[in-house]
Amino acid sequence: MSSEMTQRLEAMLAAGKETALLRYTLGKSYLDAEQYGIAREHLQRAVALDANYSVAWKALGKAALELNDRDAARDAWNKGLACAEARGDAQVVKELTVFLRRLDKSA
Repeated sequence: MSSEMTQRLEAMLAAGKETALLRYTLGKSYLDAEQYGIAREHLQRAVALDANYSVAWKALGKAALELNDRDAARDAWNKGLACAEARGDAQVVKELTVFLRRLDKSA
């Protein structure tokens, strides 16, 4: 996502249009730009706004792992896995299972 798009999203947030989707999109944008600390902040807010947002949990785990916080990554992925299983989101279940397995193997 371009920095121009990120700036537009930040402007929406500043205007008081906070939603879980907006926070997730900002978090994903910063994650893609390798700005992991900022990404983590937005993604934490996304899951605070919607604790059942499994894709946001997935991205939060990635940001945490990039910040070398393995425990937080595991926690986020486990929470995301529980959400995805409850919602029947097979693709996210598969991805998070793989992420958790890789995390265990690298320990």
